[in-house]
Amino acid sequence: MAEIIHSADLIVVGGGMAGLIAGVRAAELGLSVGVLEQGTSDRYLCNTRYSGGIFHLAYNDVKIPEADLMEAMRVITAGAIDPALAQVLARNGRLLVDWLTKQGARFIHGGPAWQNWMLAPPRPLTAGLEWIGRGPDVMLRKLGEHLRAAGSNLFLGTRATALRMQDGRCVGVDAVRDGVEIAFAAGAVVIADGGFQGDLALVGKHIGGVPDRLKQRGAQTGLGAGLRMAEAVGASVTRLDRFYGHMLSRDAMHNDRVWPYPEVDAIAAAGLLVGPDGRRFADEGRGGIYLANEVARLADPLGTSIVFDAKIWEGPGRSARIPANPQLARAGATIHQGPDLASAAKAAGLPVDAVAATVAEYNKALRDNTLHTLTPARTSEKYPAMPVETAPFYVIPACAGITYTMGGLRIDTDARVLGQDGQPIPGLYAAGSTTGGIEGGDVAGYVGGLTKAGVFALCAAEHVARTRGGAA
Repeated sequence: MAEIIHSADLIVVGGGMAGLIAGVRAAELGLSVGVLEQGTSDRYLCNTRYSGGIFHLAYNDVKIPEADLMEAMRVITAGAIDPALAQVLARNGRLLVDWLTKQGARFIHGGPAWQNWMLAPPRPLTAGLEWIGRGPDVMLRKLGEHLRAAGSNLFLGTRATALRMQDGRCVGVDAVRDGVEIAFAAGAVVIADGGFQGDLALVGKHIGGVPDRLKQRGAQTGLGAGLRMAEAVGASVTRLDRFYGHMLSRDAMHNDRVWPYPEVDAIAAAGLLVGPDGRRFADEGRGGIYLANEVARLADPLGTSIVFDAKIWEGPGRSARIPANPQLARAGATIHQGPDLASAAKAAGLPVDAVAATVAEYNKALRDNTLHTLTPARTSEKYPAMPVETAPFYVIPACAGITYTMGGLRIDTDARVLGQDGQPIPGLYAAGSTTGGIEGGDVAGYVGGLTKAGVFALCAAEHVARTRGGAA
């Protein structure tokens, strides 16, 4: 039996944004807290540090009316989101950004309304990994300082291995630090260690059969430990087959200057995404997150290419906050170009006749307003289709970048983990991308990872405080 080295009202597994928010809020409410983080340095890696730092809900300002936010989340997930969880997000997103402001976070308006709550200082508008000293990094460091100032603990280099249960209640966590088995006793536990995107076995089982041919677009620290620990004590899980990610240049597999930004979603959604046979295989009109999921399911996720023309390159190609045009070329990415479609396809190693036939069929359907008759059908309501007919023509070899998994532990509106019987497991909570029921579904609907993580972290901390006599 591992020796108990620390006891607290609340133990949090994971020191990313969800974990630190849960810890700081609980400490603020008078609880003793210990946060376990497997990273060892002060700037330990996690997906929050790599993020753009934007708090939104389904690409909407978190402070618009609650009913509008709920409808936006329902639409973007095609009804897959749990309505009760959607209501919690719609009601509390505004409270989250206000609370973070009180913790010292600075926000700026990034441009479109859904970027009204962007952590400052913002990421520079260049390709590559530029996160040190940026808003998310600064925010995490402030939260860590607040946790320690409240007399609670951040245990670095500590990896949780199992939940401690007593009479059906979660009463702590077993862990390993410096190769030594240790234990933490707790009145409650919050699992906030991220999704399972960094565990290739789980990704291969649930998402795509060739996980090593997906680009890890995040920090690769989400290894599914929390999911496994909770399942081992009877937790229920949602479907696990979808993830948040983006379409990237295939050079991201070996060139760190072209990921996590710029994405090539806007180009793929305006033009055509084809396989090595030169044929379309997915509905580009559903956007880059959906396309990344479809690519991940292919036998060869590294065999896809985006075919487009000058108008797409100069239009959607420049539309993202960190645009593919001109950032991809500046970062050294491969972009095949030709004065005609045949030469661009040939330069990319694609079958010229097949690409020509695919583009001709697509252009005709677009002119005739019969995109729905294509195989597969092409929608155009969310991301309008554009003709591919204006020289020069381009082909970008592409890949799918996986940032975090969307499925996970079932929770209720207080972030309590539900068991197989649908009832809360006493003492066990979860927040962030280790949870499910919010994003995903058939269309891989994305609601907003930072807001989702922060809101349910606050919910967990406040419910623990209420049940343990804190000041919630």
